[in-house]
Amino acid sequence: MNQYTDPIADYIHFIRVERQLSDNTLQSYKRDLQSYAAHLEQVQQLESFNEVTRNHILLHLESLRAQGKSARTTARHISSIRSFHQFLLREKVTETDPTVHLEMPAREQKLPKVLSVEEIDALIAAPNLAKPQGVRDVALLELLYGSGMRISELVELNLEDVHMTMGFVRVFGKGGKERIVPLGRGALGACENYLTKARPVLQGNYPKSEAFFINQRGKRFTRQGCWKLLKEHAATANIQKEITPHVLRHSFATHLIENGADLRAVQELLGHADISTTQIYTHISKTRLSEVYKQFHPRA
Repeated sequence: MNQYTDPIADYIHFIRVERQLSDNTLQSYKRDLQSYAAHLEQVQQLESFNEVTRNHILLHLESLRAQGKSARTTARHISSIRSFHQFLLREKVTETDPTVHLEMPAREQKLPKVLSVEEIDALIAAPNLAKPQGVRDVALLELLYGSGMRISELVELNLEDVHMTMGFVRVFGKGGKERIVPLGRGALGACENYLTKARPVLQGNYPKSEAFFINQRGKRFTRQGCWKLLKEHAATANIQKEITPHVLRHSFATHLIENGADLRAVQELLGHADISTTQIYTHISKTRLSEVYKQFHPRA
């Protein structure tokens, strides 16, 4: 129904322009709100957002819990709904804001998974360097771990973004925000090897690509391709933990903090808008210290 779909489209357009959010974030907002609108219309039989009260929203949230959604997912839905209703009130689509006294659920504190330095070394040693794909994979793993960038940022890298002589990579993060991340010798050496020995072979006679990482058909490497190669190399390295591209980002941050890096510096390197997001890594570090103490202290 138009009274449900049009305001959502207007809101998504508004936050795209005003807040310059990434496409992934915009799609999350859109999915949350479409699910919310469908529940109001089809289950609760409401005809417009102007009829919504706090109880209607609570019923929708209860349905999410009944579906087994986590507190984290429910909190994201509340955030989407609250921001949306504030927009509707501001645009005079509705007369009141039913989210005023809506409380956020208690968030379960899930610590991100982290690889040890030994596991990182084993993972980077796993690709077969006799193949151009293996040389590329080493560079990709070194760059993910050496810069802490998100997988979406990595696959969007162009050749001009990696400055070999200056030793840094230019990363475009959420909302198109640019940050400069220095690279260590491991990442620089692996990238140099890839650019001189492997990339020209992968490019072959295919149309030239500006993408830094390409597949064997000369096209930009995809997120799915990254996930696949990570799983394969983790299996070769006999790493038992569940591994995703984000695990390398978490490992990058945790290892920096453990070795005494300043929290603000890590925030800058990760491209976090708020330092409270970065503080999770200090908690991981303390947890790991506690584990080491219990394991090695004779009186623990």
